Amino acid sequence: MKILNTEQLRAADRNTIVNEPIKSIDLMERAALNCVQWFHYNKLDRKKQIHIFCGMGNNGGDGLAIARLLHQDGFLVYTYLVHFSKNMSDDFITNFKRIELENVSPQSIYTQEDFPVLSKDDIVIDAIFGIGFSKPITGFTKKLIQYINQSNATVFAIDVPSGLPIDSPVQDPEAVIKSNLTLTFQAPKLAFLLPENQDFVADFAIIDIGLDKAFINQLKTNIHYTIPDEVVTKIKKRKKFSHKGSYGHSLLIGGSFGKIGAVVLASKAALQIGSGLVTAFIPKCGYQIVQTAVPEVMVEVDAEDKLEFFNYKSKPSVIGIGIGMGTDPKTATAFGHFLKENNLPMLIDADGLNIISQNKELLNELPPKCILTPHPKELERLLGSWGNDYDKINKIKAFSKQHNVIVVLKGAHTLVVDEDNLFFNSSGKASLATAGSGDVLTGIITGLLAQRYSPLNAAILGVFLHGSVANLTLRYAKDMPIIASDIVKLLPEAFDELVYTKTNQEETDKAIQTFDDYLDDLFFDDDFDAPF
Repeated sequence: MKILNTEQLRAADRNTIVNEPIKSIDLMERAALNCVQWFHYNKLDRKKQIHIFCGMGNNGGDGLAIARLLHQDGFLVYTYLVHFSKNMSDDFITNFKRIELENVSPQSIYTQEDFPVLSKDDIVIDAIFGIGFSKPITGFTKKLIQYINQSNATVFAIDVPSGLPIDSPVQDPEAVIKSNLTLTFQAPKLAFLLPENQDFVADFAIIDIGLDKAFINQLKTNIHYTIPDEVVTKIKKRKKFSHKGSYGHSLLIGGSFGKIGAVVLASKAALQIGSGLVTAFIPKCGYQIVQTAVPEVMVEVDAEDKLEFFNYKSKPSVIGIGIGMGTDPKTATAFGHFLKENNLPMLIDADGLNIISQNKELLNELPPKCILTPHPKELERLLGSWGNDYDKINKIKAFSKQHNVIVVLKGAHTLVVDEDNLFFNSSGKASLATAGSGDVLTGIITGLLAQRYSPLNAAILGVFLHGSVANLTLRYAKDMPIIASDIVKLLPEAFDELVYTKTNQEETDKAIQTFDDYLDDLFFDDDFDAPF
C-alpha cells in the first residue's frame, strides 16, 4: 500500500471528485458515513457522552457530518465549533447548515472560558485540523488541545490528530492532539509509523473513502506500507518433485558461552520457514545443546567458548551471522577476515553489527544487498545519532546507497530500507519485544534467502510473517509477551493465515461466480424457456 504525502492526497481527492464524478460535499459525506459505520462495527458505547470538536475547514466539515450521523443514530453527541479563524470552507458551511436542520446547535468556542467540561469517561472526536494545516497553533486553540489531552477522555482523531504534520517533524508537542485511535482516510500517513509520534497516534484504522485507486496506483512514491494482499504475492510455491536440496542450505554462525540459545532459535526458525538444510557453526561448548535442542540441524564447531577461526567445512548457499556471538577481540579479528573472504548472500545481526560499528572499514567487505538487522541502539552505533525520525530515515537511505545493503530496522512497524525505498511493516504487536525475538527473525530471513528469495523480498516477507505471529497471540493472551521459541512454533499458523485465507476466499468467490454462470446458462439461454 502506498504512503502518500500531503500534495498527493489532495491530488487524489481532486481527481476522484472530477473523474468519479462526485461532489466534494458528497465525498465528505461518504467519508463521514464510513467513519460512523466503523464506530458501529466496533460497538461505540451509546451510554457515553461524545464531544466532537470541529475546526473551520474540511476536517471540521467531516466532524460536523459525523456529529449529525451519530445524532441520527441516537448517540449522546455534543458538538463544538473551534473558531480559530474567520474563514470557513464551503463544505464546512454546508454541513453546518445540515446539522442545524437536525435541531442540533453546536456550541462555539472563542476563548478558554468556552471549553466544555470533559471527564475520563467521555469520548472526544477530534476534527479540528486536517492534513493541510501547517501554521503554528497558538492561543486558545493550543490551550484547547492541551485541555483535551489532560482530560484522559478516550480520543478518536479524524484523518490525523490535530496539529500533527504528516510529512515533517513536530515542532510543538504541546500543540498536538494525543489520540487513542486515528480513523485515517484511504492510507496511513508516514507520521503514524514513526516512534517519535507514538504519543499522538497510539493506533490507527484505515477508512476506505473510495478515492480513485487507478489514480493512486500511478502516483510515484518510495514509501510503502506492507499489507497481506501484497505480501502474499511474494510467496513461492514448493514444487511437487522438489527435495531438500531445492530449498538451499542455511549456515547460522554465532553463539558464545552462555548465549548458545540464540543459534538454537535462529536454526529452528530457518528450518520452520523452509530452508532445505541448516548448519549451525558454534563454539564447542554449545555442541550438545544444539544437537539435543534441534536434532534436524547439522553442527560444526570452532574454539571452546567463543568463535575464533570461522573455519566451517560445509557448503552453504547463504549465511546468517552475529547472533549471540560476542565481541571478544579474537572473535572480532576473525570476523573481519571472514567478511573479506565471503561472497555468499548474507544477513548480519547483533554482535556482527556491533563489531562492524567498531571497525567501519568492514562495511567495504559486505556482499551486495547484504541484509543488516539492527535494533535502534545498534543502528545508532552504525550511523551515529540523529535529530529526529525523519533525519534517521534519511541517514538510513544514504547508508543503504553508500554500502549497497538492505537495512531492517526492528521495532513497531519494522522498517525495511533498500536505498530510497521504504517498506513499513503492518503486522506485529509489542508482545514481540522479548528476548530472542530478533534471533528468530534472523533465522526466518536467512531461511528465505536460502530458498532463493531476493534479499528485499526475503526481508519484507520475513518481517511480515514474524509480526503476524504476534497478531495470532491476541486470540489467546491479548498483549502478553510471547517467548521467542513460541514464535517459531506459531510460524506455520501465521503462514497458513496469510496464504490460505486469501486462497480460500478467492476459491469461494470463483465458485460463487461459476454457480451464477451455471444458473445464467440454465435459465437465461436464448433457446431455453425459463420456468418462471
